[in-house]
This record gives sequence, C-alpha cells and structure tokens, in this order.
Amino acid sequence: MDRSGPRALRGPELREFGLTYRAVGADLSAARARDYSPELQAYLNRLVARGYVAVRTAERGGGARVVAFFTTVFPREFRRSFGTIAAVSALTIVAAIIAYAIVAHRPSDVYALLPAQIVPTIVKSLHDSNFAVDPANAPAMQSEIVTNNVKVAIIAFAGGITLGLLTCSIIVFNGLMVGALGAMFAAHGFGADYWATIAPHGCIELLAIQVAGAGGFLLARGVIAPGRMRRSDAVAAYTKRASVLVLGVAGMLVVAGTIEAFFTPLRTSIPERLAFGACTLVALIAYFGFAGRGAPDGAEAP
Repeated sequence: MDRSGPRALRGPELREFGLTYRAVGADLSAARARDYSPELQAYLNRLVARGYVAVRTAERGGGARVVAFFTTVFPREFRRSFGTIAAVSALTIVAAIIAYAIVAHRPSDVYALLPAQIVPTIVKSLHDSNFAVDPANAPAMQSEIVTNNVKVAIIAFAGGITLGLLTCSIIVFNGLMVGALGAMFAAHGFGADYWATIAPHGCIELLAIQVAGAGGFLLARGVIAPGRMRRSDAVAAYTKRASVLVLGVAGMLVVAGTIEAFFTPLRTSIPERLAFGACTLVALIAYFGFAGRGAPDGAEAP
C-alpha cells in the first residue's frame, strides 16, 4: 500500500486499514501516557505518521481535488448562490437594454455611456474587424484574452470590499458596453454578425463575469447584512463561498478564452456561430443544473 495508498484497497481491506490506523494511534497515546520505552514510542509514531501521510495523500491528490472542485463544489455553490447570480445577470441585461435603446435612438449618445477610446469606428463587421487574425497567433491571443478577463473578474469580485459599489459599477458598465456596441453595429447593418460573433464565447464569458460579481456581492453581504451571525463570522463564511465562485470563474474564463481565440475567428457563417453559442448555453445549463447532485456531502468541502 506504500505506493498506491488507501485508494488501492477495496471493501474489507479498507475497513481493516481504518481500524488498524485508529488502533495504532490509540497504542501510541497509551505508550506516551505510560512512559513506555522510547524505541516502542518511536516505532508506533512512525506507523502513525506513515498512515497519516497515506490518508492525506489519497484525500488531497491535486488532480482529484481539481476534478472534485469543478464537478461538485463549484456547481453546488453556483446553485446555492443562484439568487444573487440571477440578480447580477438581471442588472447586466437591464443595463444592456437601456444602452441599446439609447444608442439606437441617437448614436452620438454612445459617448455619454462609454469612454471614447473604446468606441470603435465601424466600417465592417465585428467578425471581420476584431477577429480577422492569423491562426498562428491564436495561443498568444488566448493568453491575452484570459488574462484580461480574469483581471475584470477579480476586480468585480474584490469590489465587494467597497460594500459592492465597485462591483455594481463594473457589472453595469459591462452591460452598457454590450448593449451600446450592439446598437452601433446594428445601425451599420452588422447587428446579426455582432451577436453571432460574441455568441460562441460570450455565453460562458458573460456568465463568468456575473458569477464573479455575485461573489463580490456575497463579500459585501457579510458586512452589510450578517443576519444572526457576528459580523466577523459572516464575513468569513461569505468570503469562503465567494472564493469558491471566483475560482470556478477562472476555469470558465479559460474555456471562454480558448473558444474566443481558436473558434470565434474561424470564417464560419452566422448560423454556425449562433448554433455554437446555443450549444455552449445548453452545456452551461446542464452543468450548473445537474453537476454534483449525486455526490456525497463530504465531496463539497474545498
């Protein structure tokens, strides 16, 4: 068992290992209490130490923990925090609709909503302008996209320490940007292409930002509304929950960045891009709706 640990044991062998481990631990305690020979105490101590290392290695194998996190811990916390995530998503959608309506009515008002440096001069579609890249540059593009999006997510999450004000401003700005740019491209006849271009990666990426924002609001909730807990305990509890969300968001953004760098630039048709986006949406619903439901409660601990 030294090489493969308790995971190599089955049924009665595993139970015997657990009983033996506890018995040796009890013998060590008795040997120390009764001041038995140092040699015996050292021998029992080595046995206990080897058993402890074997158990902890099996419990906390790096790869297994990552798999458990993304298959159980993260989707469970997503469902637990769904009310907050839904509220953040609603805030984004409302901001996007308002921005779209304002810019569609008067395009020049885009400068009242967005900084001038991010307002594009539109002469062709989003797919032909922002994503007309050499496939050889896709890996570098992926790294840049993921890094930038993770920075935004971390700021949205950490904004919770401002009682949620910074988080709220980032979420609202994100919605304004999506809606305003959508209206601009639509005004130039590229509306369908705009939504089709952001669909493949956007479903995952936009949801990830909403989840990060929800994490920020959980941090703020610990301070503003601790409920029956002491404020320090509430902050600690909500920080733990929010940390699960933001770690999961990092994984989501890696997936979204990979799609944006390798698939979105492909010369595919609008229906194909929309279909790909629909598939990612279905995958998100299935993942967050069902992942981890059958796992034992102990698997939820990060």
